[in-house]
Amino acid sequence: MVSTNRTRLALAAFPLAFLLVVLVAPALRLLLEGGQVSLLAPLQEAYLRWRLAWSFLQAAVCCVVALGLGLPVAWVLARFDFAGRTLVLRALMLPFVVPTLVAAMGVLALLGPQGLLHSWGGPDLQGGPWLLIYGNLFFNLCLVVRAATEALGQVSASRVAAARTLGATPWRVFVRIEWPAIAPWLASAMCLVFLYCACGFGLALVLGGQEYATVEVEIYTLVAHELQLAQAASLALWMLALTGLVALAYALIERRLAAPARADTIARRRPQGVLQWASLWAALAVLALFCAAPLLAIVWRALAAGAVAWSVLWDAATLAALWNSLRFTVLAVLLATALGLAHALAARKSLLLRTLVFLPFVVSPVMVAFGLLLLYPTWTASFGLLVCAYALLAYPFVAKSIAAGLDSMPVHLAQAARSLGATPWHVFSRVTLPLLRPALRRGMAFAAATAVGEFAVTLFLSRPEWATLTTLVYEYLGRPGATNRDAALVLSCLLMGLALLAFVLIEWAAPPRDRDVLLHA
Repeated sequence: MVSTNRTRLALAAFPLAFLLVVLVAPALRLLLEGGQVSLLAPLQEAYLRWRLAWSFLQAAVCCVVALGLGLPVAWVLARFDFAGRTLVLRALMLPFVVPTLVAAMGVLALLGPQGLLHSWGGPDLQGGPWLLIYGNLFFNLCLVVRAATEALGQVSASRVAAARTLGATPWRVFVRIEWPAIAPWLASAMCLVFLYCACGFGLALVLGGQEYATVEVEIYTLVAHELQLAQAASLALWMLALTGLVALAYALIERRLAAPARADTIARRRPQGVLQWASLWAALAVLALFCAAPLLAIVWRALAAGAVAWSVLWDAATLAALWNSLRFTVLAVLLATALGLAHALAARKSLLLRTLVFLPFVVSPVMVAFGLLLLYPTWTASFGLLVCAYALLAYPFVAKSIAAGLDSMPVHLAQAARSLGATPWHVFSRVTLPLLRPALRRGMAFAAATAVGEFAVTLFLSRPEWATLTTLVYEYLGRPGATNRDAALVLSCLLMGLALLAFVLIEWAAPPRDRDVLLHA
C-alpha cells in the first residue's frame, strides 16, 4: 500500500509541477502585475457587467437548446435501427474535432453577410447573437446527442417491459424510468457544454462582434490592446471561480457514472408507421442543419471561389504555416500524452486530482499566454514555451480519455496478475497498458485535433515566422477584399482536412467494442 501511494504521488508530481509552472504561476503573475484587483469592479461597471452576464447567459441558452434538440435525436438513435445508423454515430464526432476558427468560417459561409442563406434571399444574421449561438450549437449538440444515446443504452429493458406490461404509456415510461436513469449523464454533458460555451474564444472573437463578445474576448482586448491588466485580472478571477464550480460538479458526476455497462439493454427496432419514420427523418434533419451544414458551406464557397483562390495552397507562407502546425502538434501531443497518462493514473481514486485536470479549461488561455510572457521574459517567443502552451491545452483530453478507460477496466485482471507474482511494472506494461491502448489512441487524437486548431495562445506566443494555419486564416480574414476572404475559405478547407484525419483516427481505427467502452471519454 505504501509503495502504491508513493507511486501515485510520483506520478502526480509530474503533471502538477507542469500545471504550477505553465498555468498557475503565469496566471498569478498576471494578477500581481495588475496591481490591486477588485472583484467588485466588473459588477460596478455596466459594460463589464454585461460582458459577464452575456457570457453565462449565452452558455445557459446553448445548454437548454442543445438539450431540447439533442435528447429527441438521441432517443431516435438509441431506439431505432436503420441503415446508416453506425455512420451517423461516427460522424457525430466530426464537429468536435474541427478547429474553432474553421467552425466560425463555416457559420459565416452559411449565415454571414456573404453567406449562402443571404445569397438565397434569407436574412443577414450578423450583428446579433444568433451566429455565436449557432456556432456553439455546432460544437456541442453532438456532445449532448452522444452522451444521451449512450445513457439511453443503459436503461434497464426489464424495468421498461414491466412498466409497459402494467399499462404505462410510452410517455409515462420515459418520465418514470428512462429520464431518472439518463439524468446524471445529461447533467454531465450539460456541464461540459456550459464550460465550452462560457470559455470559448475563437468563435466569440469572430462571431460575437462588438456587442456580443464574451468575457474571454474582453480579457484579450483589455490585455492585448488596452493594457488594462487589473480589469482583465478581475474578469479572469470571476471566470475562474464560476467555471471552476461547474468543473467540480462535472468531476463529481463523472465519478458517479463510472460503472460497468448494463447487460439488459433495450433492443433497437426498425421504425414502423409514418410517425416513427417522420421522427427519424426529423432527427437526421436536425443533425444535418446544425452539424453538417457549416462544413458543407465552407466546401461549397471554397469550390465556388475558383482556381485562383486555391493557388494559396502553394504559397510559401501557407507551406510554412502547414509545417509549423504539424511540428507543433506532434511535439505537443507527445508531451500531452506523457502528462495525461501520469495524471490519469494518479487521479484514479482522487476527486481533487480529477478536478485539477480541468484547470486548463477554466483558466483563460489568453490570461495564461500573457502571464507566460510576463513571468518568463527571457523565454519570450521561444519554441519550448510555445510547445508547452500547446501541450497544456491538449493534455486534459488524454487524461480524461485514459481516466474513462481505467474506470471501465475490470479490477480482477490486475488482481489476478498480482496474485501470480507479477510486479507492479509488469501489471502495468502487460495488463493495464494494452487494455488502455484504445483510450490512449482516442485521447491522443483529441489532443492532436486541439493542437492543430489552437488559436488563442498562438496569437500571443508565436513569432511571425512561426505562423500556423489558424493564425494565417485569421490574418486573411482581417484583410479587406473578396480575394482574401476566398483564401481564408480555402485554408479553412485545409484545416478541416487535418481535422478529418484526426476524426478517422478516433472513430475508424477503434474496434466497435472499444468505441462503446470509451464513448463517455
